[in-house]
Amino acid sequence: MSLKFDTPITEVPLFHQGKVRDMYDLGDSFLMVASDRLSAFDVVLPTPIPGKGKILNQLSLFWFKHLGMKNHAAVP
Repeated sequence: MSLKFDTPITEVPLFHQGKVRDMYDLGDSFLMVASDRLSAFDVVLPTPIPGKGKILNQLSLFWFKHLGMKNHAAVP
């Protein structure tokens, strides 16, 4: 499994890079990418956690579906 410390997206401009998520400007919308970066006490730690970004997305999708909430997720 590859670690996603930096998101390798170069086709669209990076709008904002947070401690854990990166946001890209798609023009009429944004793309939010959860990375494997780990943040504690407002510091990004040097060692990412494999699969952390994927798990964060899966948790969000579970709760959006479970609660029947409208959300920002684009799911095929």
